[in-house]
Amino acid sequence: MTKYNSLTDHDLWDLLRSGDRLAYAELYERYFSVLYVHARNRLKNTQEAEDVIQEIFIDLWANAEKINIKSNLTHYLIACTRNKVLNLISRNNFQEKYKISLAVNEKFEAETDHLVREKLMADLISKEINALPPKMKRVFLMSRTEHLTYIEIAKNLEITEQSVRSHVKNALKVLRVRLGILFYIFLFF
Repeated sequence: MTKYNSLTDHDLWDLLRSGDRLAYAELYERYFSVLYVHARNRLKNTQEAEDVIQEIFIDLWANAEKINIKSNLTHYLIACTRNKVLNLISRNNFQEKYKISLAVNEKFEAETDHLVREKLMADLISKEINALPPKMKRVFLMSRTEHLTYIEIAKNLEITEQSVRSHVKNALKVLRVRLGILFYIFLFF
């Protein structure tokens, strides 16, 4: 019975290429920890490092007949580790950028949706204000858009302060009735 731990890498590789599972197990035992430390130092993540090394050994077993190692096995495995680590870092960076772009797009869509609803609601309010009787409309607009006091409006229109109060109160009552249900529809949809 052959002692696999006393064989050279070259001999183990030849046995592995012919399908020897024990040669594969010996190479795994020899190189796993060295390659793992190399991957972990680059990735700073133990699970990802372990996954990378597992992939390398899976590929090694699955493709042993096709792989032609020109230098020595150590250099080949370190190069494989470096390449897989760089690919993973690149993929992780791409995924992170993609997540950020999705978050930005979602925020933009939410803001756009909010602005559209706000514009529709403003148009609806404007339409309902324009539907008020002329004097009530004038008093209401002076109160709400020009920010005049009831006394200033009364002097400007030459009516009593109580009339101004009544016009504003009635305008608000009409708008509440007309816009009440529509406001809730816009708020929830």
